[in-house]
Amino acid sequence: MKKSFYHYALTFRGGDWNDNKVRFAESMFIDHGFPKMSEDFQELSDYIEMQSDEYLTTEAFDSLWALYELKFQC
Repeated sequence: MKKSFYHYALTFRGGDWNDNKVRFAESMFIDHGFPKMSEDFQELSDYIEMQSDEYLTTEAFDSLWALYELKFQC
């Protein structure tokens, strides 16, 4: 069963703070407005672009999204 992007990205929490994917996951976790059930790239991308968080970056999102797609490709 495919996980939402949020649930996949949570697996990066607690890692090396030098990794921008880890910082993204930690920031995403404390953002109560993050679309937690979404599997839609555009919805998530639009949300991230509207936020002003130094760790919730489009660069980190793109890296995580690529890994998410690899993990759950059909």
